[in-house]
Amino acid sequence: MESPPKSCGHVDKNLEVMKAGMFLRKVKSRMWKRQRHYKLQEDCKTIAYKSSWAIHSYSTFSIGNVEAVREGHQSETLLSVAEEFPADHCFTLVFRGRQGNMDLVADSAEEAQAWIQGIRALLENMENLDESTKLDQWISDWFLKADKNKDGRINFKEAKTLLKMMNVDMNEEHASCLFKKADQSQSGTLEDEEFVEFYKMLTQRNEVLELFQEYSSDGQSLSQCDLEEFLREEQLEGEGSYEHALQLIECYEPSDTARNNHSMSIDGFLMYLTSPEGSIFNPDRKGLFQDMNQPLTQYYISSSHNTYLMEDQLKGPSSVEAYIQALKRGCKCVEVDCWNGANGEPVVYHGHTLTSKILLKDVISTVAQYAFKVSEYPLIVSIENHCSIEQQEVMARHFREILGDMLLISTADDRTSNELPSPQALQRKILLKGKTIENESESLTGEVSDEDEAAEMNKGSLSSESPPKDGKILKQKLCKELSDLVFSKSVHFHSFEHSRTSAKPYEMSSLSESKTRKYSKEAGPDFVLHNTRQLTRIYPSGMRTDSSNYCPQDMWNIGCQIVALNFQTAGMEMDLNDGLFSQNGHCGYVLKPEILRNRERLFDPDKPQEREGYNPLHFSVKVISGQQLPKLNKKEWSIVDPFVRVEIYGVSLDQAKQETKYIENNGFNPCWNETLQFTIHTPELALVRFVVEDYDLASRNDFIGQYTLPFTCIEPGYRHVHLLSKDGISICPASLYVQIKITEL
Repeated sequence: MESPPKSCGHVDKNLEVMKAGMFLRKVKSRMWKRQRHYKLQEDCKTIAYKSSWAIHSYSTFSIGNVEAVREGHQSETLLSVAEEFPADHCFTLVFRGRQGNMDLVADSAEEAQAWIQGIRALLENMENLDESTKLDQWISDWFLKADKNKDGRINFKEAKTLLKMMNVDMNEEHASCLFKKADQSQSGTLEDEEFVEFYKMLTQRNEVLELFQEYSSDGQSLSQCDLEEFLREEQLEGEGSYEHALQLIECYEPSDTARNNHSMSIDGFLMYLTSPEGSIFNPDRKGLFQDMNQPLTQYYISSSHNTYLMEDQLKGPSSVEAYIQALKRGCKCVEVDCWNGANGEPVVYHGHTLTSKILLKDVISTVAQYAFKVSEYPLIVSIENHCSIEQQEVMARHFREILGDMLLISTADDRTSNELPSPQALQRKILLKGKTIENESESLTGEVSDEDEAAEMNKGSLSSESPPKDGKILKQKLCKELSDLVFSKSVHFHSFEHSRTSAKPYEMSSLSESKTRKYSKEAGPDFVLHNTRQLTRIYPSGMRTDSSNYCPQDMWNIGCQIVALNFQTAGMEMDLNDGLFSQNGHCGYVLKPEILRNRERLFDPDKPQEREGYNPLHFSVKVISGQQLPKLNKKEWSIVDPFVRVEIYGVSLDQAKQETKYIENNGFNPCWNETLQFTIHTPELALVRFVVEDYDLASRNDFIGQYTLPFTCIEPGYRHVHLLSKDGISICPASLYVQIKITEL
């Protein structure tokens, strides 16, 4: 390691300005604008800020959590104060996950640019780090945290504090022994290389060393043949494992001598195991690998409910930021609830509630800007239309003018075709779903579709479960200009029989979660058949006013494509959604398994044993160890007692959970060495979720991290599971080390 970094590489002018610190205005609303002192820390990774009256209490955030910097009035908040602050003084920090943006205003354009360019340079720098540099950076970070008096060296007292910070509970004797071993200059302090040595002794992975020695012919290194044997025997690689062994040596071996001898040291072996290639997720399934030329009905489509809401369903804010966050997460079906607004401009909000209102035209502009940032495949905009004829005309004009060529207008051929087009055929197209006028004789009225929750709530019933008392379907006046733009027609669901004989491919029904469960229980195979021909959209119960989610797995089991969730709410349900769509290039579309696309042999998720080609698998997970689990900010001196739970989601026969025992006071390198066993009856529908929690006897266990992936994407062998936060953000280098075995029963 270089001497502990005093700054980050090239001392750029902008970084010097940021390190000197500066007062910037933090803006939360038109009324809330406050001066805060912002300062880049010496590690060049953290920004600290405090109000002018706070003496010592700085808040901090990590630059690694910033996803992008927007210049000018590029947020609703900054647009609302545009007359007060010039655009070139303003910028917005956009954070990863669900953390809200930070809107800032500098005193001059030059000062704003110093922060904008400075943060962008730091972000670019982080993007370009390779794995071994990241490790060095990680070590440097700990050095800087431990070196309290900033003298460039660490004494034993500082080392003990560091161990607590790193989630290590070590007795004084053992710590002192390691410290002395690392202190080769016998100065009573650690500097530079000595600290690296101390860190390496701390992080030595005995469980990896044992595996390494088991395959090493000389106990010192793995030859290309040794590594090939490991890849074949343990990682179950077939053809080409000899060539692959050499590629891994070239890629991960840090020692030039070993590389030139075509061999791998323990350091190289560990780097391979912790790299994406040593991860539990099969790299061949990360990118786009599925056939994208099937009709839309054959895919699961990542979908959001009441996309405009940032928080709850009754009084929270509506915001275009909610659309940006959903679309950046790979969402391919968003929802827009339109109501009459002031000055003839339609607004979007949750009708008959206290949620705030935003302009429809701002929503459409945002959708146009972000629709294809993650992938080129089509975006469906589900419209719930409550507007007057006049404002519907304005809606139609905004959709046409703002979306332009992106808007898919259906042709006569589309209306007569037996199947919907494919995602491939609809690249960079935006499809509107909503009510339509089928023919002039309908006297310009259309059905109010099932999902008009607001219409139902307005009639005095909170949930949208009960049909109108008189059995009639509600009607609403529709404008032809808007109707003509709709590609997918919202229709009331009558019965599977009615759909089989009368439904057109472009018609779509929306069902509440409880109706879906009811139909699934009564007629699972009929529902599966229905979903091979028609798109079905599922939405959360009207009772979920807190924006909680239902488990989407039950809906996927019967082939429902558009399973809409509240993207703003973290938890198991969104982990499953992120997990399912983490494959296939994260493009928002996943081809349904063949059993759910087949119209001849109907699959019954309640009786998976009766399917043709039934082939259950035995799934064994040996949870070996954990690495550098994050400290929970409960008490400075508390250390986690972690345990691991493995959860299986899929058909009801496959639903299962098992957990390890907890390890006391060790979040740094806990070792469990416990094997959890499962039977998987329908592998192609199963998702596996690894959860790490902090055991607490007295209260609820605290969440530490999780990782969810499709069972079909799991790689066998010795693998690392790289944990994510509750918002789905990497908490590198926190991971689990496991051995996976999948065998036929």
